[in-house]
Amino acid sequence: MRAHPAIRPAAFIRYKFLNSLFLGLSVGAVFVLYTPLSPAVFSAGGIGLALGTLIVATQYRRILAPGWFFRLSLGVELVTLSGVIAVLRFPLELALALFIYIGYQITFSLGNYLVRCETLLMVSVEQLRKLDVAKQTGYLLGMGGAWAVYAGLEHFATIDDRVEQVVSLHWVLAVVEIMVLVALWRAFNRDQLANSGPLIPDEQGIAAD
Repeated sequence: MRAHPAIRPAAFIRYKFLNSLFLGLSVGAVFVLYTPLSPAVFSAGGIGLALGTLIVATQYRRILAPGWFFRLSLGVELVTLSGVIAVLRFPLELALALFIYIGYQITFSLGNYLVRCETLLMVSVEQLRKLDVAKQTGYLLGMGGAWAVYAGLEHFATIDDRVEQVVSLHWVLAVVEIMVLVALWRAFNRDQLANSGPLIPDEQGIAAD
């Protein structure tokens, strides 16, 4: 089966590889960035994440469509880029930690939705196989790359302060995130987005009720 006409499968797989590469690179940094936050913030954030995910799910009949998927994916990447820029621009204090944490919670609340759209757009088992392999490969390479950056900063640049190491890593993350945005832009046939209907016909949704 062919992928949805609004998406370019090979380009989309490259986008998800880079997206996962970013995730692998950044996953360890949050433990340093969240240092100023109290446990109560994480509890409140968990509640907010659950509510956000619930609200997104209630809108599936409207947003399970290629146009919405593209716009929300773009929004997620712009939020991510804003967090990277904030780390490079501002000192690690409570305000920055809250900004980063809230941004991540917003993007996580869309996680289930984004995965469902990926599955509905890619359609075939072979395309989904390539997609998942690319995502896991990118994630593993990202984690390995983060280790290499931290080790290099400590042993060759004599930077052993955790905050300085994380800030230095964010220069790499900025470059990768810009590549992610470019790849996302190229992954869609934007002339097809405006004319694309829901990924699941409403009749099916009614029958499932």
